[in-house]
Amino acid sequence: MNALHIDSSILGDASISRQLSQAIITQLQQQNTDLNVEYLDLATQPIPHLTAEILMGQNTEQSQLNEKLIQQYLNADIVVIGAAMYNFGLASTLKAWIDRISVAGRTFKYTENGSIGLAGDKKAYIASSRGGIYGENNPMDFQEGLLTTVLNFTGVTDIQIIRAEGVNMGAELKDKAIEEALNRIKTL
Repeated sequence: MNALHIDSSILGDASISRQLSQAIITQLQQQNTDLNVEYLDLATQPIPHLTAEILMGQNTEQSQLNEKLIQQYLNADIVVIGAAMYNFGLASTLKAWIDRISVAGRTFKYTENGSIGLAGDKKAYIASSRGGIYGENNPMDFQEGLLTTVLNFTGVTDIQIIRAEGVNMGAELKDKAIEEALNRIKTL
């Protein structure tokens, strides 16, 4: 079984989304001793943002990177994404990853009846951290909603969000949010 573990927080060891995504991976490894984990740290090894040259396949180095990223995504049975909320959205490096794996004919296709995801049957976990409290379906949330939409668009519909909210609203609320998220991970 293959897992793709992606972290995008710029906060390194202080990152809550990294702590949660690692806890998810650890829990999955305890359940699946044969789990092969491929790790992408988009903060320390950022993917260049999409350009016209990259989109049109005019950069051989970037075309090879695109292929590698697409294959990692397609080969994964499980995708774990550590996603901190920045200014109501994702880290720009995580958006760059989305731009690279969202490729017509590879991870989705258009038909006369609409789009069809091609990424296969996989499970996705989003380890979400937020400084404030947004809950679900908040119009100011361009983080979890975007990730869920992209995963669904590529055919991944089995998605679980593990969320720690209010982590910048005082130590007590932060500790409680982390504890609740970690307890939820133990039940995966």
